[in-house]
Amino acid sequence: MTRRCLRMLTVVGLLLALSACGFGRSEGQTRFGDGIGADQEEQSGTVIKLYNFKVEMSEQLDALVKLYAKETGVNIEVETCGGGCDYGAGLKTRFNSGDRPDIFFVAGYSDLNLWQEHLEDLSDQPWTSDMLELTKPAITKDGVIYGMPLVIEGWGFVYNKALFRQAGIAELPVTLTELRETAVKLKAAGIQPFENGYAERWVVGNHLVNVAFALQPDPIAYVEDVRTGREKLTGNPVLRKWTDLIDLTVEFGQPNPLQTDYTSQVANFANGKAAMMQQGVWVQGMMDKLNPGMDIGLLPMPINDDRAAMDKLQVGVPNYWVVSRSSKVKREAKTFLNWLVSSAEGRKFFADVKFIPPFKSIPFSKEQIGPLAADVETYIEQNKILPWMWQRYPGYEANTYQMAVHVQSYIGKRIGQEQLFQDLQSTWDDFASE
Repeated sequence: MTRRCLRMLTVVGLLLALSACGFGRSEGQTRFGDGIGADQEEQSGTVIKLYNFKVEMSEQLDALVKLYAKETGVNIEVETCGGGCDYGAGLKTRFNSGDRPDIFFVAGYSDLNLWQEHLEDLSDQPWTSDMLELTKPAITKDGVIYGMPLVIEGWGFVYNKALFRQAGIAELPVTLTELRETAVKLKAAGIQPFENGYAERWVVGNHLVNVAFALQPDPIAYVEDVRTGREKLTGNPVLRKWTDLIDLTVEFGQPNPLQTDYTSQVANFANGKAAMMQQGVWVQGMMDKLNPGMDIGLLPMPINDDRAAMDKLQVGVPNYWVVSRSSKVKREAKTFLNWLVSSAEGRKFFADVKFIPPFKSIPFSKEQIGPLAADVETYIEQNKILPWMWQRYPGYEANTYQMAVHVQSYIGKRIGQEQLFQDLQSTWDDFASE
């Protein structure tokens, strides 16, 4: 719930240049030539193993591979990692046991470095020229593209517009002071401001912690400097302001936030028990089932009162489809990925899962992708986005897990602010030395 247009400029610079670098989309359909039909008889009976990270799209993916099997005769066995499953650990287990999937997911940057030796070079695939520039840096190394972007996502505070109206809130909060004022108004109206899912380590260690790194003056340089010991997490002024945001959500949230998991958080929010929750576009499908047509949107996660700096959403690519270099059916696996991007049936998948398509030639409407993804797209169009940084951390998944433990201790008031920073620094020191 995962985890370089201008020659390797920093992601921050890249993000600011998105509109100039082709985030716009061409109308109509581009078909790259999926190869289906020429050797369909030969492919009949082929089985491709796919290990899926995204539980939110499991139903749509299952339907898609059934359609693909009917059209091509190629069966795709999908195993979805959900219900508390540790995807990284599960993937390592499969590789170590010899039960390697043919198609799986990596998150880019540190995760790409971890898995690179097992990944097929996909640079010659026709869809690579159609990738939005935002999606390329994390999965490109030494000029080689190793994966196909899954979707584009963004997150912040999902908010219930009806409850905001009920509390008389006309102006949306952008700064930390405005967010506190909003929480006060909601509470005065008898509405719980926040529903916090702090039992989930990915909510805390990946997304909540990301705020502290993404809002640094130069996020990429800061992560590298902390990794190499030139900078510290202790004493960093942005991290100190970041804890003010955490404190605000706990103060105006439900009791025992460390006992609320993802499913409970989203269900409670959908039932109108709170006006805001830290989540992203991936909850749209679940929300549509729990409360169809609920009037919701996305707000930034501010840590201070600098309006221009705070009015941004965190946007990136959660994962990339990759093909195992040792797969005996890698040709068929590539054909499936190409079909996904080029066929009408495959392109419909992106609208069905309520995410933003990562390819320039896939048209969509904001109504198709839902209100949360529509808000993210609006922020992208306005160049008001922040990078995802956890994919660059040393140790990646293990690091975010350990940081989540420390932040949860702070949320539970078992440690104070200074101890939190010291514990976070110790975790980085451990992983950076490996």
